[in-house]
Amino acid sequence: MTFEWPFILWALVALPLLVWAYLRLQWRRPRGVVLVPDVEMLARAAGGRGRWRRWVPPALYLLGIGMVLIGLARPAAPLPVPAREGVVVLSIDVSRSMLADDFKPNRMAGAKLAAHEFVQSLPGGFRVGLVTFSSYATTVVPPTTDRARIHDAIDLLTPEYATAIGEGLLEAVWDLPGRVRPLAGAGAGALPAPLAPPGRLPTGVVVLLSDGQSNRGTHPLEAARIARDLQVKVYTVGVGTPEGTTLTVSGRSILVRLDEETLRGMAETAGGAYHRTTNVGELRRVYRHLGRQIGWERRPTEVTALAAGTALACLIAAVVSSRLLVHRVL
Repeated sequence: MTFEWPFILWALVALPLLVWAYLRLQWRRPRGVVLVPDVEMLARAAGGRGRWRRWVPPALYLLGIGMVLIGLARPAAPLPVPAREGVVVLSIDVSRSMLADDFKPNRMAGAKLAAHEFVQSLPGGFRVGLVTFSSYATTVVPPTTDRARIHDAIDLLTPEYATAIGEGLLEAVWDLPGRVRPLAGAGAGALPAPLAPPGRLPTGVVVLLSDGQSNRGTHPLEAARIARDLQVKVYTVGVGTPEGTTLTVSGRSILVRLDEETLRGMAETAGGAYHRTTNVGELRRVYRHLGRQIGWERRPTEVTALAAGTALACLIAAVVSSRLLVHRVL
């Protein structure tokens, strides 16, 4: 927590003095004689029963004064707020293995459902893009704030052949603002020049989902290093299990396995995190979590109103407790 006017906090040193003054008044012996006709009532008042009650009002009053001083110092705390601007690209594996039915009704349907929820969880000003990859990568929708366009594109995803995870990541990276796509003919995985442009690039995030092993194009870890050098944070989501499952394609049974080691290495290289999902429910929770994590940021926010409200509540509670706990008839 920080303060706009921290010098006001020096006034807090007066609180111990107030405590000392209060205790001095409480323990001061009376100078004269007081006649009390009701000795029985005096005995009850002097007894130990309920003695703690008389300390509640001054404690609340002291806390209220302290919160007033803190409020006057204009405190600011890092609170989660919707990101003002940002770009995230969803890169989704659309290889034939996404038809495996270990996710009901299949992995592709689960990925679509989770992608819809991810898009809905982002703040309105966030731009979202969509890339698909199989034997090659394609930008389906460049980053946009038109959510309807993204949702329509997600619904139209269809499975194709092979799995080029590295190409799927690179295609998403080139869609982010400030990142320069290599010239045609530079070769797969070629880097733009210069590799790391001077200064800070606009915030860019890629969320990549895959259920298999890369067998085409740029190596996924090399693609992750390129993303890291271009200041792109990469989150990877694995669908399935390392043991794999059997998928029947054109009358043939094919074993499809999840390459967790590669997906985890990509995320670690590019400063993100890896998540493994084994059913649709887990996949939806992961995407919702990523949406909240990516779409929100902690920003110093002035909380003077919160301090003032707390102070008012303490002072009112001090008055009420004094009436109810101290001055009531014993």
